[in-house]
Amino acid sequence: MRVTTVFNRVLALPGASVESVSFTDQGVVLGLRRRRRLLVCPCGRKQRGRYDTSRRRWRHLDFGACQVWLEADIHRIDCRGCGRVRTEELPWARPGARHSRDFEDVIAWPAQRMDKTSVSRLMRCSWEAVDRIVGRVVVEHVDDARLEDVYRIGVDEISYKRGHKYLTVVADHDTRKVIWVQEGRDKEAFEKFFDTLGDERSEQVEAITMDGSGIYRPVAEGRAPQAEICMDPFHVIKWVNEAVDRARTAQAAEALIPSAQWRSTRAALRKGAENLTDKQRDIINQLRRTRYRLWRAWELKEEFRDVYRVIDPDEARTYLKSWCTRALRSRIPSMRNLVQRIRNHFDAIIAAIELGLSNSLLEGINSKIRVIQRRGYGHSPESLSTMIYLCLSGITITLPTER
Repeated sequence: MRVTTVFNRVLALPGASVESVSFTDQGVVLGLRRRRRLLVCPCGRKQRGRYDTSRRRWRHLDFGACQVWLEADIHRIDCRGCGRVRTEELPWARPGARHSRDFEDVIAWPAQRMDKTSVSRLMRCSWEAVDRIVGRVVVEHVDDARLEDVYRIGVDEISYKRGHKYLTVVADHDTRKVIWVQEGRDKEAFEKFFDTLGDERSEQVEAITMDGSGIYRPVAEGRAPQAEICMDPFHVIKWVNEAVDRARTAQAAEALIPSAQWRSTRAALRKGAENLTDKQRDIINQLRRTRYRLWRAWELKEEFRDVYRVIDPDEARTYLKSWCTRALRSRIPSMRNLVQRIRNHFDAIIAAIELGLSNSLLEGINSKIRVIQRRGYGHSPESLSTMIYLCLSGITITLPTER
């Protein structure tokens, strides 16, 4: 059997056949011959005429311990469709690539699971080559279709560079995938998402979850006024716990009691009633007898938690209004301040309860992004954004062995 026949059967390259094989210092070089005569422009137009021709090589998957290179003529087209001179599209390689499609897919698959340095060593290529390959794979897979049928989204920020820089991340609650990443943590970053989404698709958005920072809310209300703003329950409960902490601090200061004696009290106050140990339950009972206002702050916290745990969503609005009244009557300064904060976000808190939405999806995504950051030992915002899309936007890499 001829060696060209062996490579043709083993590689099964799309749109080309091996016509020559040569062994060089770089490895095995396979000369390719096209099967089709029509040239395809990136805009999709097909034509026979060419502008000029050059010879190019592409790195392919290794053959044992030998590197394999594909070599073929590549043409530029004076395309009448887009009115520009452009390089033709090839079936075995992505546009602008110096690696075959199979090679890049085998790079991208482990890049979803391990650091780029390990991938570059495994595949015998540079770290920069892995980075460029990941970028091309993401560009191919992450298209405008991800923004179709977007109805319920969540937005949050993630820090990088030791907390001095931020990315804005938008995820789809229904698909549980990242659909947008943008450098920055401000209104402009979220505005760019809606610019890309477009007015027609923005009108389809039904709900937007976010934390209580208020950075993204004006943009959401301006660009998708019909959408329900949903305040993340985790952050609301955090406000309540902070109010109880301030009440505890005030009680300790009034009684001139050393803070060391209040450490166990703080742990008991932060716990839910169902999770208290016997010792902590004794502390709570003692507070009821000796520090009634502090005990009342803890009781209000537990009553507030009921709005997320046991109260029927249809009754949440009435219950929360009643809770605010009871908190004001407690005359606890930190609780009165909390009531004002809750009233400022009242509709958003109720919307989250009625729709059963939270930002837990974004918090989980942020945890996965932290893993990507640790795996990469530092990323530029562009490189980190690309890795987020590769790992968290639902990209499925089909390996050559699976086709």
